Amino acid sequence: MSAMPTPPAAPKMTATAFSALKGSGRPLVMITAYDHPSARLVEEAGVDAILVGDSMGMTVLGHSSTLPVTVDDIARATAAVARATTHTLIVADMPFMSYQVSYEEGMRNAGRLVAEGGAHAVKLEGASAATLLLTRGLTEAGIPVMGHVGLTPQSVNALGGYRTQAKDATAAAKLIAECDALEQAGAFAIVLECIPAELAERVTERAGVPTIGIGAGVACDGQVQVFHDLLGLGEFVPRHAKRYVDAGSIIREAVARYADDVRGRSFPGDEQSTHVSGEMIDEAFSAVHVLNRSQS
Repeated sequence: MSAMPTPPAAPKMTATAFSALKGSGRPLVMITAYDHPSARLVEEAGVDAILVGDSMGMTVLGHSSTLPVTVDDIARATAAVARATTHTLIVADMPFMSYQVSYEEGMRNAGRLVAEGGAHAVKLEGASAATLLLTRGLTEAGIPVMGHVGLTPQSVNALGGYRTQAKDATAAAKLIAECDALEQAGAFAIVLECIPAELAERVTERAGVPTIGIGAGVACDGQVQVFHDLLGLGEFVPRHAKRYVDAGSIIREAVARYADDVRGRSFPGDEQSTHVSGEMIDEAFSAVHVLNRSQS
């Protein structure tokens, strides 16, 4: 009987391939992951891209914002994600103050996330003159850049909280101009976070690169969500998120059953244990007795 043929490997998703899907009619799927097991699972589920987001500050590190996350945090998490995946595009967030201090520091830190972390691209928040300059520089250096406008969590203190952005004509015009500038600077895609759905739809029609929405309506070229929000692993579910399973309850129940089994001495059972003869144990204790006498 002949062996079953090995299924062909999924084609590797690159930033170029990701960008080329603009206008294809197939929405792009992106989700966060911060470790090896979650990255393996989301790749097996068939996502197009993984964002190693600074949202880890709130989802896995216990901070109240993304601001305390460091380049070391992102690099370590990105490396774990990269070891778990073979064909998914990996985008690493540039955390707070990793690129705002100087152009040179931004180039160096982005290089670390690619060289040490194994990222295929980086994401920058905002569209200031310095961010646009860095976007051009990274693109020219061979590091693809994903832009991010609208609600930019690293600017939460300046924005006055986590709230929908670009709700009036002046702010909307500014966001449209930012998207134009990011595309001209070389960004291969742009995240639109927490902006009105109607604005996101028009921006998506105008842009020559994919828009990835989060709280920006269904008309974007793709969507990104946080792993923990989808699976019910956090206490708070943002308005823009949908909980697909209450994995938190499932995990709590499993751990409680384990605790009950340990306390009731039903775990470990024979299936989880190795057995030898009583004679062997007696022989071992006799040998120890002889050994102790010889050393005294």
